[in-house]
Amino acid sequence: MNLDSQLSGSADRSDTRPILIVPYMWIGDFVRNHTVVRVLKERWPNRPVDLLTTSLCAPLVDYMPGVRQGIVWDLPRGRLAVGRQFGLARLLRERNYGTALVLPRTWKAAIAPALAGIPERVGFVGEFRFGLLNRWRWGEKKLPRFIDKNAALAQPDGAPLPPEWPVPQLRVPADEIARWRQANGLSAGAAVALAPGSVGVSKRWTYYPEAARLLVERGLEVWVVGGPAEKGLAQEIVAAGGKGTAGGPGTAGGPGTAGGPGVRDLTGNDLRNGVLAMAAAGVAISNDSGLMHIAAALGTPTMGIFGPTSPYLWAPLNGLAATVVQTRSVLACQPCQSTICKMNDHRCMRDIAAQDVVDIARDVLARTQGLANV
Repeated sequence: MNLDSQLSGSADRSDTRPILIVPYMWIGDFVRNHTVVRVLKERWPNRPVDLLTTSLCAPLVDYMPGVRQGIVWDLPRGRLAVGRQFGLARLLRERNYGTALVLPRTWKAAIAPALAGIPERVGFVGEFRFGLLNRWRWGEKKLPRFIDKNAALAQPDGAPLPPEWPVPQLRVPADEIARWRQANGLSAGAAVALAPGSVGVSKRWTYYPEAARLLVERGLEVWVVGGPAEKGLAQEIVAAGGKGTAGGPGTAGGPGTAGGPGVRDLTGNDLRNGVLAMAAAGVAISNDSGLMHIAAALGTPTMGIFGPTSPYLWAPLNGLAATVVQTRSVLACQPCQSTICKMNDHRCMRDIAAQDVVDIARDVLARTQGLANV
């Protein structure tokens, strides 16, 4: 059955061939790929959907509804690695995929699906991939957002964009969150998760230490979440806010009880730890980063701090969960999309006061957790 012969909006339940998504592998983009999964499942309810993934992103697959499995295969970014490509192709061939959606525009992303002989290989024209893809899509540059470009590949060719895409979802079982809290000696009370890292220095809000201090003064438990690169930032934030007292296993309570107030460094090597921290938190405060998208997809109230990047292009789709925090100033240079500030001395982030961010977080906790006295 030809992919492009399907009618827009009509679900085909007779097709059961597996589908492979070759996604972008940055954490935030990988989370946003779940919108593509949801579009595919609406269109083909009985076709299993698998995701190619790196070791880093693999834990996310466990929490994505509608994904059958992740195909974990690490390919180097800076070189072709022919042997690894052939190895991946053999693995894909064994799974008898009927369709591959190749989201990145690079020719390298399309090599293994082509070598595997997947019958339908869908992707936008780019990087001379003729012969590697056989279901070409045109008009990528006319699509306004990254999510539009990706999710459009899951629709029939030429189908109009919907008014809204399905939002990414991550679902973590409550008992897994409880075990994680117990293993880390954390209370069952509401905590504020801070995600101070990001790819690109210009996207990093620098007032996390002050915000942590203000939150702790209000009797709140604060967690710093991130990878190994954020360890130094976490230590700085802990020093500003004070170390939290580890709670006993299963200790329950609100602000000021075991596990807080204070700041806990929860940074580490395993992304699963970050997912569970964001799932357990009462509110997340994050730069424009992968953890911001994780928190929003989990349904955790999420405050994304934006300066050089455009919320229209990059904010989470989960409107009920996500709040965009920006400077009150109107700067002509915004959004620059640059990784390093080259003008205005980073005003787009410096003019977002710690007290303003903390006030929003307190309002969110009052509405969602019933903590009126924080």
